Amino acid sequence: MSGHSKWAGIKHKKAVVDARKGKLFSKLSRAITVAARQGGGDPEKNAALAQAIVKAKDANMPMENIERAIKKGIGADADGSEAYEYLTYEGYGPYGVAVYVTALSDNRNRTAADIRHIFDRGGGKLGTDGSVSWMFERKGVIFVDASACDEDTLIAVAIEAGAEDVITEGDAYEIRCAVADFMDVRRKLEEAGIPYTSAELTMIPKTTVSLKTEEEARKTLRLLDALEEYDDVQEVYSNFDIPDEVMRAIAG
Repeated sequence: MSGHSKWAGIKHKKAVVDARKGKLFSKLSRAITVAARQGGGDPEKNAALAQAIVKAKDANMPMENIERAIKKGIGADADGSEAYEYLTYEGYGPYGVAVYVTALSDNRNRTAADIRHIFDRGGGKLGTDGSVSWMFERKGVIFVDASACDEDTLIAVAIEAGAEDVITEGDAYEIRCAVADFMDVRRKLEEAGIPYTSAELTMIPKTTVSLKTEEEARKTLRLLDALEEYDDVQEVYSNFDIPDEVMRAIAG
């Protein structure tokens, strides 16, 4: 299992905690509003909005909050308030792990300073644009539980819809596709009656850095946690890989 997949699992568990604090709902509302503002309010034609809505539903965000955020996005702000812009930050964590961060901010100077401070405090270093982005590929990734259907059926449906690859990951299948084909692949799975456990546009590392000890893993994850907890940050991607036995020790 890749570091990306492990981090997705960690984020899922952490999302529950953040939701209780009320922080996650604020982040999700912001993401929905910006996605709707940039690509329209129809999730069938706006992959970013569709993904933001799925994440909101996964976090048990009330539908009325989702609809309110969409309406806010497609409506014009006469006073120009809450003019968020999409920002990316690239850098390195401890032990040479590449870190790619996306954020939504209404004050880029404040956000940049805060992100730099988080990197420094966590034993990492904020880099320049392009310093690590070349290590990742933007892809659509959909996970399907292995019990949902047989492998041959899934491959046939996914490939016909435009998927690039179907990978068996333990008790799950991972479907990868180009961003442009993401909506079609997701729709074809739904039409075929194949349920998926998650579907998102993400950054997949081309190579990974192995964190072989608990100390290395904990220090790296502390930095990634701190970045995720910052209000302006939307997503954190990294190319770490943690052996199963080390991950079990951390979880225990």
